[in-house]
Amino acid sequence: MLQPNDLPIVCLPLELPPAAATELVAFLHELAAALERHYGAQLKHHHNATARAPRANGPDDPPF
Repeated sequence: MLQPNDLPIVCLPLELPPAAATELVAFLHELAAALERHYGAQLKHHHNATARAPRANGPDDPPF
């Protein structure tokens, strides 16, 4: 049975008219760009820190 936290954050309609779908995608691109501008330094710091961290598995282990 679904719990309240199992529900998606955003419920998208199954079908959108082409103009509405275009506007939605444009909005999501703008939102992603705003998040990258706002959190860019933190993202870069985290990426650099995790790229330097030693991996727990050996060189012959698959990455998954």
